[in-house]
Amino acid sequence: MTRKPLLWLAAIAVLAVLVAYQVVVTSLGERDRQFVARADVPTVQPGVDVMSGIALVPIRIRRYDYRRAAFGDAWTDDTDAPGGHNGCDTRDDILNRDLVDKTYLWTNHCPDAVETGTLHDPYTSATINFHRGAKVGEAVQIDHLVPLALAWDMGAYNWPIAQRVRFANDPANLLAVEGQANQDKSDSQPALWMPPNTAFRCQYAMQFIAVLRGYRLPVDAPSVPVLRAAADSCPKG
Repeated sequence: MTRKPLLWLAAIAVLAVLVAYQVVVTSLGERDRQFVARADVPTVQPGVDVMSGIALVPIRIRRYDYRRAAFGDAWTDDTDAPGGHNGCDTRDDILNRDLVDKTYLWTNHCPDAVETGTLHDPYTSATINFHRGAKVGEAVQIDHLVPLALAWDMGAYNWPIAQRVRFANDPANLLAVEGQANQDKSDSQPALWMPPNTAFRCQYAMQFIAVLRGYRLPVDAPSVPVLRAAADSCPKG
């Protein structure tokens, strides 16, 4: 399945000199392989500036005109992000990628949607049993690592709609996580929120940085030392 080149994919080639990705691909089906965006613990070369090339702004200035609809229909399959036009919406794709021990069922949004599964939540280390049904979104949610409202404030308000839709559905910027942790994070930048599971902060920071770089988004100055500290916890290459 061909995909249009993405900004973040081009950036990953640059990021590869900074981070050695060791992707875990165990017992994955063909559809899963298209969405492996999470890495095992990345390694960072000593002395390398992980923030290199990312523009810096003094503070985040809230625009207060953010609308979720500005990023298109939630979890649309009509996008040129990886996984777009595959017959399953983005939420189903990420559940299929991030959950284990899964069973499937047919829905109007996906012919092989996850019905049950287990989430090992990277944000809290909790183990959550997923079962599709009413209010299931309260327990397992799909988080944008770089929140949509944060991206909006940092420049996405000026993007064409197609780029915003791609950003909102880009698997590199998405994780299935424990619902309350996602609510606690809200649209916070790293200066205000990092995963309670400190063991995951290395991966979180490096993926957060990769998304910023790939979409040419700036970072607020207070978040820089937080991201650097998290990156410094990564194993040294």
